[in-house]
Amino acid sequence: MDIIRTVREMQQRALAEKRKGRRIGFVPTMGCLHAGHLSLTKLARDHSDLVVLSIFVNPIQFLAGEDFTRYPRPVERDEALCLQSGVDVLFYPDGAQMYAPDHSVFVEETLLSGGLCGASRPGHFKGVTTVVAKLFNIVLPDVAVFGQKDAQQLRVIQRMVRDLNIPVEILPGPIVREPDGLAMSSRNQYLTPQGRQDALCLRRALEHVEKRVREGECRVETLRHEIAVILAGVPSACVDYIEFVDNETMMPVSRMERAVLVALAVKIGSTRLIDNIVLPVP
Repeated sequence: MDIIRTVREMQQRALAEKRKGRRIGFVPTMGCLHAGHLSLTKLARDHSDLVVLSIFVNPIQFLAGEDFTRYPRPVERDEALCLQSGVDVLFYPDGAQMYAPDHSVFVEETLLSGGLCGASRPGHFKGVTTVVAKLFNIVLPDVAVFGQKDAQQLRVIQRMVRDLNIPVEILPGPIVREPDGLAMSSRNQYLTPQGRQDALCLRRALEHVEKRVREGECRVETLRHEIAVILAGVPSACVDYIEFVDNETMMPVSRMERAVLVALAVKIGSTRLIDNIVLPVP
C-alpha cells in the first residue's frame, strides 16, 4: 500500500493510472476507520482496478463548538486497517494541502441539504460538498462509495455530481451495524458503557416503525409520535429530529405513499448519533 500526502503526488498518480486504462475506486473518510468503512472499500474494489481511500478531518464541515479538535485520529490503526483491507493508495493530506490560507471558493447544494442535518447544522453540507469536489479533482476517481448511514450526505453528493457534470459514478454502501443493531460510527467510541446501551433506542425505534408500516399504518404523525415515545423512554436521549422524507427529494411527507426515508438524529449524553431506514411503498 502506498501512502501519499500531497495533492500534486496524488494527482500525478491518478493520471498515471488512467493512462494505463485502470479504473479508480475512491472511498473518502475522516479516519477512525471501522467495519463500515471497510465494507465501502470492498465495494470500491468490486468496481475498480485501484482503490484509493482518503483520510482527512475536514475543518469546514464542523460548526463552532463541535468536536473537530477532539475527533479521533488513530493514525497507525487506520493505516493497518487500510493495509489489511487491500487499499492500494492511502491519501493522507493535511489541512495546508487541502486549503490555502486565503481560500475563498466553496461548493454548495441548496435544496436537498436544507432539512435534517442541514437544518440543525447550518453550513455543514457546504463544507462536505466543497471537500468532496476537491477530493474528486485530486483523486480523479471513476467510482466513489458513500455509506447509506449518512443518507442525506449521499443524496447531496449524488445531486452535486449530476448538476456539475462530474464524471464519477456514486455507489451507495449499505449501513453496517454492530451485532446488537447499533449503526457503526466513529463517534460511538465517545459513548459511556451506559450510553452505549442507551444508543440502541435508535435502532429499536426504526424497527418499530418498519413493523407498523408492514401492519398497514401509513400516517406519518402517528408513526412519529410512536418513535418519540420510544426515545423518550431513554433518559439520556435528546432528540434532534425525527423526520419522514421522500427518499429521492428529501422533502417531508405526511403519508407513506412513496419510498420514504425515516431519519433520526439523537444525542445520547453529549454524543450525536444518526440512523435511518428506507421504507418501500406500503
